[in-house]
Amino acid sequence: MGRSGAGTGAASRDGTGLPRPPEPFERVYSAPDPPAAARRFRLLALSAVVVVLGAATGGGALLLRSKDGTSASPPRTAVPSESAPAPSESAPATESAAPSPAGAAPIAALPEPCGMVTAETVRRTIPDARQEERANSTLTTCTYSSSGSAFRWLRVETYLYAPANTATPVEDARRFYDAQWRQAHDAPLVRTVTLEPQPGLGDQAYRWFTNEKGQPTVVGQVTARTRNVVITVSYSERGEGTGRERECLAAATSVAREVLTSLQF
Repeated sequence: MGRSGAGTGAASRDGTGLPRPPEPFERVYSAPDPPAAARRFRLLALSAVVVVLGAATGGGALLLRSKDGTSASPPRTAVPSESAPAPSESAPATESAAPSPAGAAPIAALPEPCGMVTAETVRRTIPDARQEERANSTLTTCTYSSSGSAFRWLRVETYLYAPANTATPVEDARRFYDAQWRQAHDAPLVRTVTLEPQPGLGDQAYRWFTNEKGQPTVVGQVTARTRNVVITVSYSERGEGTGRERECLAAATSVAREVLTSLQF
């Protein structure tokens, strides 16, 4: 259950000089025989078509070998920008939590740590959940743990850059979000399966699906920024590989949408 802290609590170590929350919480062959001469021309022609299509669509898929010796598709990544990312063909269609209105005032305070997700959503995501929360004025954490499985849990973290503490709260939150995005590309304790921008969720957002090394655990995580607040929602369950990717990311995205909606005041 401590994995998600690696994604959100390490911003102060990346050298960007971001403000540190005042009370941080605990938290990687032999070649086949050549084709027969009769097939070689057809293969070359097909290769040419693939190259042209790859150039037109901006690239292709490669097969990488991870550090632990297993083969896996590389994470789908994109360079973050100052504005919300453009929609991706690989992103599933979801209802959007609208970006902040132009000129919206910075958020002054955070809701109760466990008051940003409805009881119905908690019951659907983590039945019979045990609830634990921690909070100070700029950082809140709410964790819902399953009574039936140590591997199944949901965590909601919110980071506030308060106008009372900084003259540039929105810019500070944007820098923190960008730092989280960069660190997700080099997380040593997990094997990244998917890492890509999430369109239409807050002002900026990305989603991340991982396998925890040494644990039969998969985690779907969504990190999003709205104005001067950055949220991270992590959903974990027992599993390996990519079999539960869609379900885990859908659960994290649904909860993230509720949290962002609760901040629109």
